[in-house]
Amino acid sequence: MGIYLDSVTKIIQASGIFGLTWGNVIMLCVSFFMLYLAIVKGFEPLLLVPIGFGCLLVNLPLSGIMDDGGFLRYLFFGTEHEIYPVIIFMGIGALTDFAPLLANPITFLLGAAAQLGVFIAIFGALLLGFNVKEAASIGIIGGADGPTSIYLTVKLAPQILGAVAVAAYSYMSLVPLIQPPVIRLLTTKADRAIRMDQLRPVSKLERVLFPIVCTVASGLLLPSSVPLIGTLMFGNLIRECGVTERLSQAAQNEILNATTIFLGLSVGATMSAEQFLTIGTIKIVILGLIAFIFSTAGGVLFGQVLKKTSGGKINPMIGAAGVSAVPMAARVVQRICQQENPGNFLLMHAMGPNVAGVIGTAVAAAVMLTLLG
Repeated sequence: MGIYLDSVTKIIQASGIFGLTWGNVIMLCVSFFMLYLAIVKGFEPLLLVPIGFGCLLVNLPLSGIMDDGGFLRYLFFGTEHEIYPVIIFMGIGALTDFAPLLANPITFLLGAAAQLGVFIAIFGALLLGFNVKEAASIGIIGGADGPTSIYLTVKLAPQILGAVAVAAYSYMSLVPLIQPPVIRLLTTKADRAIRMDQLRPVSKLERVLFPIVCTVASGLLLPSSVPLIGTLMFGNLIRECGVTERLSQAAQNEILNATTIFLGLSVGATMSAEQFLTIGTIKIVILGLIAFIFSTAGGVLFGQVLKKTSGGKINPMIGAAGVSAVPMAARVVQRICQQENPGNFLLMHAMGPNVAGVIGTAVAAAVMLTLLG
């Protein structure tokens, strides 16, 4: 009987209940909130469900799931060695239609203007005591591009990877909450109701040549951009060339879906209470929000400039889609414009700056790598 009681006592003492800390409890609540937003509110469930569940797993005490030899530690290999971000870019390229950008090349400028928050956050991070490499990694959150944020941070400041990755993906998921107030603040009702002319048709030759030319040009000018821009354009080429349908479908579906699961779980696994509940992490999360807000504002303000120079033919709201959150930011613009004018359709116009933002953020990251790497 005594041996039985000793065994029961050991099992109870080894249970996670006795290892639970207040930090674990807080992070479990954060996990539940992420899952609530994803499942109940529908905020980017493909991102938030894996991240939220990864956060849940790593904050269950004594499981060893993120220790050396643990499942999530092995899964994290693909994140810390830049494998998942590059594969994600290939999938994005295969999913993305670059025709709206090619049909209206001026929207490239909106993608560039929406990088404003990146540079504001860099200066803010330097003022708060981060070194220049950490500041660059924090600033790139403003591009609303999770894979690029991870890629740059692994190269420059791996010690803050967890906080940067979580902030970047969280704000990507919260685009429908963060962007509308900024857009409404910087536009009038008349601005939001502006109709834009139908985009011109884009030939197949243009569609096929663009990823090839873009890869060569960016690779020669900024070699550091090749892993991200190159795989993005490869994904787009197998979509557009017309002879690799099976590869395109695989990149869009099975490969992208599996990589999203692995990346999401491993990002969530960086959210252990010991690593995440620090003053430095709080600073990074706040700076990331500031960066994202100013990136949205930069796009809209430059959209106002284009509205004036075009004689009112460009709706300034599409500048908000210049952040890299594809296609979430473009959908937000479409939703707001339809609230003002139900017969107005801006989605395809907004997709131009949206895909320009993907390229712009990757280029910004490459410039930082060139200067600081």
